[in-house]
Amino acid sequence: QAQLVESGGGLVQPGGSLNLTCAASGLTFDTYATTWYRQAPGKEREFVATITKSGQTYYSDSVKGRVTISRDNARKTVYLEMNRLKPEGTAVYSCNYEIYWGQGTQVTVSS
Repeated sequence: QAQLVESGGGLVQPGGSLNLTCAASGLTFDTYATTWYRQAPGKEREFVATITKSGQTYYSDSVKGRVTISRDNARKTVYLEMNRLKPEGTAVYSCNYEIYWGQGTQVTVSS
């Protein structure tokens, strides 16, 4: 069964760091780009970062310079390293690959 599973979320103070993981199973993971999105309470889902199958990366302006996306095709995993987190980064972070979505992982940035 094809699925994506995110992990690594949690509570962190402003200025802190978190590393999120998106692990794939039951599907090939090196054909399409993989993208991280987030959805804050009461807001629409928004793009965070994407990495193509060849490793090119793109970031939203709101996270550029503070977030790094990377992938390990052998492990079928995509990572999202987040630094200098801000309270507005509080959201459920989900990864997407082709038609597949994970269940999301909660990130809360608060003192």
